[in-house]
Amino acid sequence: MITQAMIFAAGEGKRMRPLTLKTPKPLLKVAGKPLIVWHLEKLAAKKIKTVVINTSHLGEQLPLALGQGERWQLDIQYSAEATPLETGGGLLQALNLLKPEPLLLINGDIWCSHLPELDLPENKLARLFLVPNPEHHPKGDFYFNPSTQTLSNQPGADATAMTFSGISLLDPRCLTKEHLTSAYEQLPEKGQAFPLAPLLRSLVDQQLADGQAYNGDWVDVGTPLRLDQLNGYLA
Repeated sequence: MITQAMIFAAGEGKRMRPLTLKTPKPLLKVAGKPLIVWHLEKLAAKKIKTVVINTSHLGEQLPLALGQGERWQLDIQYSAEATPLETGGGLLQALNLLKPEPLLLINGDIWCSHLPELDLPENKLARLFLVPNPEHHPKGDFYFNPSTQTLSNQPGADATAMTFSGISLLDPRCLTKEHLTSAYEQLPEKGQAFPLAPLLRSLVDQQLADGQAYNGDWVDVGTPLRLDQLNGYLA
């Protein structure tokens, strides 16, 4: 049973400017409450106990707004970054706040109607949740066979191009020296900025990651226009 999660919340929100000049993107309001609060409520409903949030751009605002998670019966820990470390670097730095067991990862700049089942097969190190390709990302990220739940980085028979939702389950065992060196050709150091995507693609190539179609409503809240559209939808 997965009981811990990490929310990536350290981005600068450049595409969301001018809204993010004074407010970090996860604290922008969606239907009257901060985007990240929607995540926290869903995590609490899934019986998650510990939530790590990485912070950087205007990061001091997040602990002030969210506290230590008491109102959601969560234990919130913060991993402060002097400069944004991207998803891979942020996760690597936050490892000391997490137990050495599988966790849920979720991007702080998406909105979803619910969280999927938190079930990572024993023979996999990652499970990626996929959505149909939105207009702003028509080519997708991975090729997915829904009948076998297999993922590929290359097109193939019975596989459909789909977009990574920013929601995943990850076993920290994939962050060993061997897996990291295989994905990045050199070992990333703690405090170094790097994306998680090459590691995920490496796990896919090794058949150590599978996929699952996300069956709820999902929005990449990446621009003021999409934020306005989401608020209109929820209204």
